[in-house]
Amino acid sequence: MLAKTLDRAAWSWNGEVMLGFAILLGFNFIGFVIQMSLHLPLPGNVIGLILFTAALFAKLIKLSWVEEAASVLTRHMMLFFIPYTVGILLFIPVIGANWVAICGGIIGATVAVLIVTGWVSSKLSQEGNTNDK
Repeated sequence: MLAKTLDRAAWSWNGEVMLGFAILLGFNFIGFVIQMSLHLPLPGNVIGLILFTAALFAKLIKLSWVEEAASVLTRHMMLFFIPYTVGILLFIPVIGANWVAICGGIIGATVAVLIVTGWVSSKLSQEGNTNDK
């Protein structure tokens, strides 16, 4: 009796995960088809993510349908970065030849983000103080 109960629980969990994967992959595919057919400069997976988010907000898709599959994907996210890390190793000579420009770009972009973030947060805090009075 216990084995049947455990079996049903495992099938229920697997079914939820598979349904979530099917929904996520379906939106990814729809985004890819839209991108290829309309020749948009935006990647298909980004279009699919925008459509998926819109479907969540419109209550066409329930969060509970995809929550478990998304949890599985985020738990194993490091595995998705391994191919990119290995690919970077191929470009070590290029990176070595251009390390000054790369570091300058990283530092410059970081400083720009910090300045803009500080400016926006100060403007928002001033606006919040004005509204409180």
